[in-house]
Amino acid sequence: MPRLLIVDDEPDLRTLYRGTLEAEGYQIETAANPEQALAILAKGDIDLVILDIQLGEHNGLELLNTIAQRDRNLPVILCSAYSCYQEDLASWQANAYVVKSANLDPLKQEIRRFLG
Repeated sequence: MPRLLIVDDEPDLRTLYRGTLEAEGYQIETAANPEQALAILAKGDIDLVILDIQLGEHNGLELLNTIAQRDRNLPVILCSAYSCYQEDLASWQANAYVVKSANLDPLKQEIRRFLG
């Protein structure tokens, strides 16, 4: 069963993503900030990361860069409410970019694209 890490500072969104993606058959880990995310990633066994860009006082693009430096083979999907970041060169390290919405189908489609 694939293990996903959801990194988002909004507890309600982490809960929504967890419930929806567990129903799809994934094991879910969540983190509210880069420190928690890196601690989970250090344990290994994560198959894909779903990463918000605005993480309160933290910048998800910096975390993306750290993840890419540590493991270029780990797929990362940026999931942000702000489509303007698609044009930011720093976001191009991600494997996919999904704009947050109430419809999680685009996110689920991208996950399936990377995990089969």
